[in-house]
Amino acid sequence: MLREHLRETFWFAPTVSLVLVFVVWALADAVDTLIVDTLRREEDFRSLRELMAIADDAKTIVTTIASAMMTFIGVVFSISLVAVQMAAGNYSPRVVRIFIRSRISKLTFSVFLSTFLLSLLVLTAFESERNPREVTSVPVVQSILTLLMVALSLLLFIAYVTQTLQLMKVGPVVDRVTKEAFGALARMPKPVAPGEPLGEETVRISHQGRSGALRDVEVIRLVRVARRHDVVLRLIPRVGDFVVPGTPVLTVHGGAGRPLPFAARRALQSAVSVGVERTFQRDLSFGLRQLTDIGLRALSSAVNDPTTAVQCLDRIVQYLAVVAHRPLGTVYHQDRKGRVRLVQPVSGWDDLVDLGFAELRGCAVGNPQVTRRMMAGFEDLLQLVPPERRAPLERHRDMLVRAVRQSVREPAEGDFALEPDRQGIG
Repeated sequence: MLREHLRETFWFAPTVSLVLVFVVWALADAVDTLIVDTLRREEDFRSLRELMAIADDAKTIVTTIASAMMTFIGVVFSISLVAVQMAAGNYSPRVVRIFIRSRISKLTFSVFLSTFLLSLLVLTAFESERNPREVTSVPVVQSILTLLMVALSLLLFIAYVTQTLQLMKVGPVVDRVTKEAFGALARMPKPVAPGEPLGEETVRISHQGRSGALRDVEVIRLVRVARRHDVVLRLIPRVGDFVVPGTPVLTVHGGAGRPLPFAARRALQSAVSVGVERTFQRDLSFGLRQLTDIGLRALSSAVNDPTTAVQCLDRIVQYLAVVAHRPLGTVYHQDRKGRVRLVQPVSGWDDLVDLGFAELRGCAVGNPQVTRRMMAGFEDLLQLVPPERRAPLERHRDMLVRAVRQSVREPAEGDFALEPDRQGIG
C-alpha cells in the first residue's frame, strides 16, 4: 500500500535522486583523490599535469552545464504544466493523475535535478592550486560522470516529450485508463466460496482521522489481525466511498464475544487508508468513472466531440466484457489455512453497467454516432454475458430506444440512429 501511495506523489523520486547524487559524488570524489595520490606516490607528475589540463577543459563544460540545466528544467516543467492543463480541460480533471504517476516524467525531472546538483558539487571540487606536487584532487571522474548525466538527460528529454505528446491525444489516455482499470481487477483475489456464516457482530471499528475517499485497505494486515484473534472482519464501505470521522468502516464477527485489545483496534484503523481522491487500488469502478467522465465532457455542448465518446464506449464495452463472467459484489480474503478472514464489498454487475451507460445514454440522444455505437455495445455484451446478467443491459437498451424515438420525429432518422455500428458511423 505504501508503494502505491508513493506513486501518487511527485516529490518522492526527485528527493531520493538528490540524496543519491550526494552519495555518487562522494564516491567519485574519493576515486579522483585516490588517482591523484597514486600518481604523486609514483611521482608521475607528467601524467598528473595532463590530468589537470583535462580537468581545466572540463571545468568550462561543467560550468556551462550548471548554468544551462536550470533553463532546461524550466522547459520541462512548463511542458508538464501545459500538458496537465490540456488534459484536465479536454478530458477530465481525474486523468491528471496519469501525469503524476508517469514514471518517465518523474525520472526525467529527477535526472535533470540530479545533473544540476552534480554539476554544482563538481565545481566545488576544482582547486586553484596549479602545482602538481601540492594538488590534492583533480575532478576528472566527476566531470566524466557529469557528462554522462547530461547525455542521459538528453535521451530522457526525447522520451519525455514523446510520451507527453502521446498523452495529449485521447486514444492513449483512454488506453492508459483502461489498463489501470484492468490492473485493479487483476489485484482482486481469485473468487472463493463464502465459507461459514460470519456469526454475530461483536464490535464496530469507526474511522478516525480526516474525511475523504476510502482509497485502499491493507488486506494483509487485516487478515493477520483477524487470524491472530480468530475473528472475521467485514469492510462496510466500498473502496471509493466517502467517509467522515466516526463512520463505521469495519465490523468484527466471532471471537467468542471477547473484545479486541486496544492495539488490535489501532491496527485495524491504520489499515484503512483515506485520502482526498480515489485511486485504482482495489477500486473496480474508478476506471469506468474516468471513461464516463471523458465521454460526458466530449458530449457537452462546449466540446461537441462524439468521436471521443465513441472511443470511451469502446473501452467501457471492453471492460464489461472482461468482467462479464467474474463474480462481483463481494470479495472474500482468506488466510494461509484457507479460512475467510475479511469480507470486502465491491461493485456489482448492475453497478458497473449503470456507471458505464446511464449518464452517457442520457447525453447520447441527438448524436447518432454515439447511439449507434452504444447499440452495438449492448448487442455484443448480450451475446457474452450469462442469462442472469442480461437484465441491466436490456433495460438500458430499451431506455435508449425510447429516448431516441421520442426525440426524433422522422422514423427513418430514428432507425438510422439505432442501427448497431461498432464505429458509430463507420
